[in-house]
Amino acid sequence: MSRLEIDWTRCDGHGLCARLLPEKITLDEWGFPSIDGNPLDRAMVRDARRAALACPALALRVSRKN
Repeated sequence: MSRLEIDWTRCDGHGLCARLLPEKITLDEWGFPSIDGNPLDRAMVRDARRAALACPALALRVSRKN
């Protein structure tokens, strides 16, 4: 089971993650991401990894939780 996580010490609120993965990430009123917290579907893991790699601040990551 994989999850999407944000490193808040790195996040600058660029919002790119929400544009790349709108099914899981929305932006709050200040432009910072909010993740739904549910595990990623197997089909969504690849898209989540792409969004994490595209993050300009390297604040997004896909972790594997057992």
